[in-house]
Amino acid sequence: MITVSEATASAGGLKRLADEGVSVWLDDLSRERLTSGSLAGLVGAGTVVGVTTNPSIFRAAIGSGAGYEEQLADLAVRGVTVDEAVRMMTTADVRAAADVLRPVYEATGGRDGRVSIEVDPRLAHDTAATVAEARQLARLVDRPNVMIKIPATRAGLPAITEVTGAGISVNVTLVFSLERYREVMDAYLAGLERARAAGRDLGAIHSVASFFVSRVDAEIDKRLSVLGTPEALALKGRAALANARLAYAAYEEVFGGERWLALAGGSRAHKQRPLWASTGVKDAAYKDTLYVEELVAPGTVSTMPEATLRATADHGVVRGDTVTGGYAQARADLAAVERLGISYDEVVRQLEHEGVAKFEDAWQELLDAVTKALDSKGVDAT
Repeated sequence: MITVSEATASAGGLKRLADEGVSVWLDDLSRERLTSGSLAGLVGAGTVVGVTTNPSIFRAAIGSGAGYEEQLADLAVRGVTVDEAVRMMTTADVRAAADVLRPVYEATGGRDGRVSIEVDPRLAHDTAATVAEARQLARLVDRPNVMIKIPATRAGLPAITEVTGAGISVNVTLVFSLERYREVMDAYLAGLERARAAGRDLGAIHSVASFFVSRVDAEIDKRLSVLGTPEALALKGRAALANARLAYAAYEEVFGGERWLALAGGSRAHKQRPLWASTGVKDAAYKDTLYVEELVAPGTVSTMPEATLRATADHGVVRGDTVTGGYAQARADLAAVERLGISYDEVVRQLEHEGVAKFEDAWQELLDAVTKALDSKGVDAT
């Protein structure tokens, strides 16, 4: 875990990303990181200006038990269900992290200083339940700088609109395809229009869309390797960057279009920023800062696990905008993949399905671990 002194030493390297208009958010949170002062050190050094969480992160943190013993004991005495216990522990961590990041939130007018918490992934295909859970999480965390994560499933799209319309800031997660990304932006704009019609202050609503990167290469590279031709192998490591760059092109188009201008013209509405997620490389043959260095563009967020954050601070090379000049090559790279018989649509559908399933599995493992902890204290956690 990064210490306060390490955070101070690394701030200069990561500051170059900030100078290019990229906000660095840490993709990790735990009770230990909060109590040790690690997060406060990163924030105080200007290294990190936001935090994202997901079911896998909470499974690792709470599953370890470190720092949660007292709260678990209290929850056991109260006889709460395992679902309620998990909700209480995760929202407590997010609330504490939001307090650490509150000065950043204030200094940036709400743009950064954000902490994201995801709705129960088992609700990913239930619009009404997702909306209800999002409202409940916002109430439980009770901090203006919280973002509620909603997956970009078909059922998630109307939930994004409804939750945004209610004035709640949303982090849309598990975005893989360009088509779905456009639907996500549309859902956000519809939410802003609904909020405006209800007389809400649009300036208080912020959003990011988490566009997943390395998982795209992991799947397409696997298929390219099976083909094994020189042409196929030459395309390895290029699809994910191409996909993300074209997502940014779509972002520029939508948030430069008439619908957005009509919203922004008479209000303080904010663009939904692209957030690069899954930035840790899956292939050891690639440079460990690949998905950070090659996706530098103004108005974006790069959320990094600690290993990627360390690597970027240590030897990342930030050479300016590496996105907007690459649209033609990005289109050519994806077209070349398609010509080899690898279906882009099939890949992104598979990744969305697997993404939801992985989070559901992680959540179930977390529930199982907490059930065991509560049972060990002689309490029925069913």
